[in-house]
Amino acid sequence: MAEGLSATLVSNLLNTLRSAGAAFGPVATFVQLHTASPGAAGTTAVAAGSSTRIAATLSASSGGSALALSADVGPWTNGGTSETLTHISVWTASSGGTFELSIALSLSKPWASGDTFTLKTLGVGLTPQAA
Repeated sequence: MAEGLSATLVSNLLNTLRSAGAAFGPVATFVQLHTASPGAAGTTAVAAGSSTRIAATLSASSGGSALALSADVGPWTNGGTSETLTHISVWTASSGGTFELSIALSLSKPWASGDTFTLKTLGVGLTPQAA
């Protein structure tokens, strides 16, 4: 699976258009670490060093096309394994919840026991937009 929006999120976005412009309310955002693509359900290759989802805060959309972190997310602390982080998944809750999207890290990160990982940047955009 290529990284991107979950089928559930796409369906909700499309249904918002169908519902006479009814907008989404605020959605909680939690980030989870992965060692390979999270797959269509967001549950593949969850990092063994920490499976914790940490809350993220996103700034308001800039120009209606993109979101970015308003603060660092983390740190996660590796609880006893060596692995390489390659992806994140974004969820609506700290456990359970709805998988929203997955993103490949711009660089893979070797992560050994006792190491920490902090997500410093994250950008999510929807394009193209009509001019």
